[in-house]
Amino acid sequence: MGRFSDGSAGDADYGMIGTGYARIRQPDPRIAAQFHAALGDARTVLNVGAGAGSYEPTDRDVTAVEPSASMRAQRPSHLTEAVDATAETLPFEADSFDASMASVTIHQWPNPEAGLAGMRRVTTGPVVILTFDPDPVRWWYDDYVPELLEVESKRMPAIDLVAAAVGDVIDVQTVMVPNDCTDGFGQAFFGRPERLLDPEVRRAMSAWSFLEPGVVERFVHDLSADLESGAWDEKYGSFRELESFDVGMRLVIGRRA
Repeated sequence: MGRFSDGSAGDADYGMIGTGYARIRQPDPRIAAQFHAALGDARTVLNVGAGAGSYEPTDRDVTAVEPSASMRAQRPSHLTEAVDATAETLPFEADSFDASMASVTIHQWPNPEAGLAGMRRVTTGPVVILTFDPDPVRWWYDDYVPELLEVESKRMPAIDLVAAAVGDVIDVQTVMVPNDCTDGFGQAFFGRPERLLDPEVRRAMSAWSFLEPGVVERFVHDLSADLESGAWDEKYGSFRELESFDVGMRLVIGRRA
């Protein structure tokens, strides 16, 4: 797999879909707290597939790696400039960092196992991966856009594969997603379906870019109609009342024995 014109090295072209990404994908502080706790007392941290810097800690010495020029351009000024490189070809010596992290990115890597092995090579302490289980709890997406779940399940590496690549001692944590989550990944709107009618919101979740236009049009039409008629709330309104929901988000923490 080659790189897109803006340097994107995965299966999604962020030169095309990355516009406005940083406005939608704001890190949620509750998810960030769990993520950062997993880094332990590490002072030097490598962030691979760093994008616009979501979940990047600001109280540590961070080296960010991001191949997409459009995503590097969206990094806020208080973060360090990202290195133009890919997970599979990290330009660092072995044991260069106390910890490393990757935030909802490994499903886009051409060779996740090689990229994760590279992170393990350059890291003395924990390798922390925020990802999604390819077989999560099913929810109302099934009724409206099962094609999206199918796309995601094929892209997401199995949790066992991730765990095997990042360490000998593994901890897999469930990350409960709050109903008012500030990070606009698609699953975060389980209790706020209206937000998914916004094309900018959908554009911030790469899986939508792999769907046929007719599928997206059907989703928007059907969800809009059911929200207007009250059919969605009659069947799924209980999602609005949930404090949080397990959408399949997992934190995989690997350490050397």
